[in-house]
Amino acid sequence: MLALEFPAPPGHTSAMTEASDDILALLPARLKEARRGQGLSLEAVAKLSGVSRSMVSQIERGESSPTIATLWNLTRALQVDFAGLLEDQGAKDRIEVLRADQVPTIDNMGEGCRIRIFSPPEEAGRNELYELRFDEGGRLNSQAHKHGTVEILSVTKGTLEVTSGDAVARLERGDSARYAADVVHCIRAIGGSAKAFLVVQDAG
Repeated sequence: MLALEFPAPPGHTSAMTEASDDILALLPARLKEARRGQGLSLEAVAKLSGVSRSMVSQIERGESSPTIATLWNLTRALQVDFAGLLEDQGAKDRIEVLRADQVPTIDNMGEGCRIRIFSPPEEAGRNELYELRFDEGGRLNSQAHKHGTVEILSVTKGTLEVTSGDAVARLERGDSARYAADVVHCIRAIGGSAKAFLVVQDAG
């Protein structure tokens, strides 16, 4: 079972190790804060997580370093983000930039349609953001997604026709449409090339 340690790779300075130690030093307080925020006693957390009361207490006092498995069980019981507990608080004050040449693209879906993926991997299946670029006559045919899924399409260039089940709508530049995506649906360019942003929302 892996212990929660952050050894510095060969050639790295001790600053990395010190930063990791600082993060681990904050872990007990963050776990205790999360437990109290949920209004849970040590006994309640022990029952929910399967981690003994004494071990939970030792971890909160900084007397025991939890294994990855133990920490995972505790974060699930406390309904908190696993990675968030390990992050330096200062890391939240940042801007994550995805450069144009780093945006993942899909070229083999549909006909004459290129898809650029802007949503982070962890949002897959929940709230996904894409840019669609259509050649003249290009189209994107999609099978039904999970029940309750909807799509929001906003046209930034050209003209697009959206079909959702038996419903059909024509969209010009600046228009947006929201439609069911848990049925067979299609987006196609009309009269030239087109571009649009597509948001896929999972109702679950």
